[in-house]
Amino acid sequence: MNETASSSPSLRATSLSRYERLRAMGIALPPPPPPVANFVTHVSAGGVLYLSGQGPRTAEGHMYTGKVGADVSVAEAYAHARLTGINLLAVMQEALHDLGRVGRILKLFGMVNAVPDFAEHPQVINGCSDLFVELFGSVAGSHARSAVGLGSLPGNITVEIEAIVAIED
Repeated sequence: MNETASSSPSLRATSLSRYERLRAMGIALPPPPPPVANFVTHVSAGGVLYLSGQGPRTAEGHMYTGKVGADVSVAEAYAHARLTGINLLAVMQEALHDLGRVGRILKLFGMVNAVPDFAEHPQVINGCSDLFVELFGSVAGSHARSAVGLGSLPGNITVEIEAIVAIED
């Protein structure tokens, strides 16, 4: 837990409860994944944090790959989307230094590396959405969202997800 949380009692309590929730969920945030090309992992402007797309990378650096609907089941891809959400949380932590500063998850854009006739994109991206609602609650964690299928993703990863987050000071 970051000991430099805001001195505001309500923000500090929110921050602590989010880290307590992570522990209760059995989640330890990994170091944020480094960019794989010429971009940054996040940009903030006007009280909004924009997170670059992340993929299903383990803390050890393994990336889950394959075509959902052929090599990868919906249940496996759901778990990959949840892992991607954990990586997005790691970037949020790096950017904000305190998850208590997350005011609301505004939008997710989820991409699924799927076979052409695959139709369960929303169920896959629910892996990330469910994680955020569980961690941030039904108001701050609920968000607008797109879930689309693509013919390929970088490195043949199964999912990639971007996020837009409202920041509280």
